[in-house]
Amino acid sequence: MSDKRKEPRKNLMAFTPVYGLHPRILLGYVEDLTVQGAMVVGEKPVEVNKHITLAIEFPKDVHEFTTPRITVPARTTWCRQEKSPHYFDIGFEFTELKPDDEKIIKAILRRYEFRREIPAAEVE
Repeated sequence: MSDKRKEPRKNLMAFTPVYGLHPRILLGYVEDLTVQGAMVVGEKPVEVNKHITLAIEFPKDVHEFTTPRITVPARTTWCRQEKSPHYFDIGFEFTELKPDDEKIIKAILRRYEFRREIPAAEVE
């Protein structure tokens, strides 16, 4: 499988639930995040190429923004069983990310990711 990612993945150290909306259902928890999309680890598979509105609930203690939640339209790009038979890795591509939501994601990555810091030039 080729890796077409435009940005390196960022593993998050924060507990970040992801819900599908309409109906609201817990899909899993963010494992990796970029402004283009997210990998979520969940207990149930999600259909590939499914368009879904995600609600991502970030930690409430980030002072750079007033709301700890973003709602973003996304498409499932892949879904595969994790090494454990009880979990699935689910790849989502954000299809319409608002500028304010992009700022929130960048603030979250700056605060919680542990691979590298985002240079200030990429954040502004």
